[in-house]
Amino acid sequence: MAAAQELTPTSYIGHHLTNRTISLGDGPFWTLHLDTFLTAVFLGIVGFGFLWWVVRGATSGVPNKRQAFVEMLIEFVDDQVKGIFHGNRAFVAPLALTVFVWVLLMNSMDFIPVDLAAAFTSNVLHQHEWKPVPTSDVNTTFALALSVWLLMLFYNVKVKGIGGWTHELFCTPFGGNPLLWVFNFLFNLVEYISKPLSHSLRLYGNIYAGEIIFLLLWMWAATGLVGSVFGGVLALGWAIFHILIVVLQAYIFMMLTAVYMAMAHESH
Repeated sequence: MAAAQELTPTSYIGHHLTNRTISLGDGPFWTLHLDTFLTAVFLGIVGFGFLWWVVRGATSGVPNKRQAFVEMLIEFVDDQVKGIFHGNRAFVAPLALTVFVWVLLMNSMDFIPVDLAAAFTSNVLHQHEWKPVPTSDVNTTFALALSVWLLMLFYNVKVKGIGGWTHELFCTPFGGNPLLWVFNFLFNLVEYISKPLSHSLRLYGNIYAGEIIFLLLWMWAATGLVGSVFGGVLALGWAIFHILIVVLQAYIFMMLTAVYMAMAHESH
C-alpha cells in the first residue's frame, strides 16, 4: 500500500519537486534553497572552468576540437550581440556569453532521469530532497533576471546621467508636454517592472513544465513492463524535443539580456 501510494502522480511529483532548504534566519525570506544554490554554483565552476582551461591552452596554429568548439561558441554569441548592441561590446558580449552558458548548463540538468539523480543524492550526498534543475526554481530565474535588471538601471544612469534618465522617464514615449509627464512615467514604470518578471517567468515556466512532463513519463515507466517500454520511448522522444526548448530558452534569456543592455545605452 505504501509503495503504491508513493507512485501516485501527486506524491511522486511532489517528492521530486521538493527543495532541500536551510534557514538562515527568521521568516521564509531567509530560507535558502541549498540544492538550487549548490548545483548552480557547481555548474558555473564546471562550465567556465572548462572554457578557461581551453582558452588558456589556445594556440595560434590549427585548433583542436575543444578550442574550435569554444571559438565557435564565443563567435556565435558575439555575432548575436553585435546585431543588437552597437556600442563597445567589451562588457556586454562576455555578459551574454556568461548568461548563455550558465543557463544552458542549468537547463540541461533536466535531461538526467529523476530517479537516477535521486539515487545519487540519496546514496552519495545523503540528501533525500534535492531538486537537480536550478532553473526550475523561480528563485534562480528571478535572481538572474534581477541581476540583469540592476545592471540595466546602472548603465541607464552611467550613460545618460541622472538628469538624462529622469528626462527619459517623464518625457518618453508620448512627448515632453508637462500634461503627459504622469502618463509617461506610469508607462515607463510598468515597463521597468515587467522586464524582470517576464525575463524570469518565461524561463522558469518552460523548464518547470518540462520537468513535470519528465516526472510523469518516468513515473509511468516504473509501473510495469508495458509502462516501462512506452514510458521509456516517450521519455526519449520528449528528451529529443526538449533539447530545442533547453537551448532556445538559454538563447532567449541571453538575447533579452543584450536587448536590455542596448536599451540602457540608447537615448530617446
